[in-house]
Amino acid sequence: MIFEGLADRLQETFKKLRGHGKLTEADVNEAMREVRMALLEADVNFKVVKEFVAKVKERAIGQDVLETLTPAQVVIKIVNEELTALMGGTQSRIMIASKPPTVIMLVGLQGAGKTTSAGKLGLAMKKQGKRPLLVAADIYRPAAIKQLQVLGEQLNIPVFAMPEGTDVVTITEKAMEQANSHINDIVIIDTAGRLHINEELMQELKSIKQHVKPHEILLVVDAMTGQDAVNVAESFNADLGLDGVILTKLDGDARGGAALSVKAVTGCPIKFVGMGEKLEALEPFYPDRMASRILGMGDMLSLIEKAQSTFDADETKKMEKKFRKDEFTLDDFLAQMQQVRKLGSLDQILGMIPGMGNIKKKLGDVDLDLNGKEIKHIEAIIYSMTPKERRDVNIINGSRRKRIAVGSGTKVQEVNKLIKQFSEAKKMMKKMQGMTKGKGKQGLGGFKMPFMN
Repeated sequence: MIFEGLADRLQETFKKLRGHGKLTEADVNEAMREVRMALLEADVNFKVVKEFVAKVKERAIGQDVLETLTPAQVVIKIVNEELTALMGGTQSRIMIASKPPTVIMLVGLQGAGKTTSAGKLGLAMKKQGKRPLLVAADIYRPAAIKQLQVLGEQLNIPVFAMPEGTDVVTITEKAMEQANSHINDIVIIDTAGRLHINEELMQELKSIKQHVKPHEILLVVDAMTGQDAVNVAESFNADLGLDGVILTKLDGDARGGAALSVKAVTGCPIKFVGMGEKLEALEPFYPDRMASRILGMGDMLSLIEKAQSTFDADETKKMEKKFRKDEFTLDDFLAQMQQVRKLGSLDQILGMIPGMGNIKKKLGDVDLDLNGKEIKHIEAIIYSMTPKERRDVNIINGSRRKRIAVGSGTKVQEVNKLIKQFSEAKKMMKKMQGMTKGKGKQGLGGFKMPFMN
């Protein structure tokens, strides 16, 4: 999970602060030492860490925080605000041109995920009612053009390409002509990369910039490379003048140093983050929401937006009724997991719910990863049960478990684990129902997770 180590360390530090009641300056200094170490371990740029800690310390000690009734909460609030500011303060959007088309040029090193990001960005624009055109301007990497064409076909987005040997300036200029004639209001240019930054690469990108005059130049960079990602951003920004950054593979970066450093070091805002391999997994970057997640405060807004675009409202209502009447079965459990899976991993989802970021630890050996083999095993086990067994797991005794394991090609332990998961899911849903009681009809920010009253 993103920022896992940092989040755990910071939350533990603030837990100690809360236990102190009234704080002394020494308490704040000790907490700031912990924060400093946590940020450095998360691979955040050293200068950024130094400035960040100095700002927080100055505010925490200089605003009579020590005399307030809830000093620990005030310190956490200051850290939250400074983390948000560090990552850019507010969401940075794509600047749409007043006269179409808006031209977005994607740049970066080879292997950062430019081509895939071009397709993902095209899909995001299409969902906003735009008519994107993808431009295959990577003429060096084998199969780059074909990859973009396959993506375009999957997404039903046109791709402009020219015969082998055509120079990139000609390709981009002809692409602009097509965009104008076909009323494409967004043009996304997938440029070539290299294994390292060199003069030839930069000169080519400068030529495209000079002739096409893109409205946005976005650097696509792999978050998992940590401080290397920040160094690459610095170099590209110095040579080209970047308008923003797309951080790919952020879901696989447990440390998160690049996300916390890139804006402070380069001045370039992170505009999008890649949170998975699916084509829908390119998300706008919200500094305030990310800071909130790091500090264990959740991110209900992002969860609401994801759910609203994913869940079938009628199906959810049916499930709610079943749950209220205690008719929730394994069939419903499977259907619900298949729906929730579209939101991303349960690790990510639980991290977005306030106070539930540590639930995985509490569940012990219950596996919350619903991707790949895990979901297939669950499907096989449930489909190997009789309708009566799916309706009432209490009748599944030892001999039935053996039969189900043989029928699904799994082990009895996996059948036992699934039944435990089902029981834990029912408990968790009841807990979440309780969270909404007394908060009016809106519940958690107006959003109801499936089965919540």
